[in-house]
Amino acid sequence: MRRALALSCLPLCALAVSACATATTTGNFKGAEHSVAQTVANLQGDVTAGEQKKICSRDLAAKVVASLGGTKGCEAAIKEQVAEIDNTEADVESVQVSGTNATAKVKSTVAGKKTLSTVALVEENGTWKISALP
Repeated sequence: MRRALALSCLPLCALAVSACATATTTGNFKGAEHSVAQTVANLQGDVTAGEQKKICSRDLAAKVVASLGGTKGCEAAIKEQVAEIDNTEADVESVQVSGTNATAKVKSTVAGKKTLSTVALVEENGTWKISALP
């Protein structure tokens, strides 16, 4: 079961990883929208740096971490999946905030194919965290 949950993180990590010099831009957003875009940028940077602890503690919502078996299970799953990801690029195209929930439309290029995906986020203790991916 943990393997299946780990595999569900692959799109999450693939969405976040960028080619070496590419970074998610957040300058086009203000207020809560900027904070949401910054969470996606943080995830991208943490995946690129191989920071599983930061991904599980700072970037992912508590329910995602719990579904991966807690902190240690999350870190192991993320480490395994990051090792399997090709270089990709990601950019936040738009952000919608509604109370403590938000969605970010993220354009990514994986294996030369452009995709627009919706990333769900939730505000936990004043911080936006990734709660779901398509």
